[in-house]
Amino acid sequence: MQPEPELTCAELVELVTDYFEGQLSEGERRRFDDHVATCEDCGAYIEQMRATIATAGRLPDPELPTGLEGRLLDAFRGWRSPS
Repeated sequence: MQPEPELTCAELVELVTDYFEGQLSEGERRRFDDHVATCEDCGAYIEQMRATIATAGRLPDPELPTGLEGRLLDAFRGWRSPS
């Protein structure tokens, strides 16, 4: 079995949300962690993301104008990510 190729910085950026949500496979997680351990820039990026997530988690929920939530839900209902 061939070893998995090293993760690039660009690939790490694409996977960061899944990383924080615990959605990476074991192999992807290992490649991610290995890359962060050896790439100073990506390590700093991950720490910045952690700080951003922690800060955003402390923000109060905004009060939406009456009816805006429903209009937003209607606008995005059925939306599909371009794949």
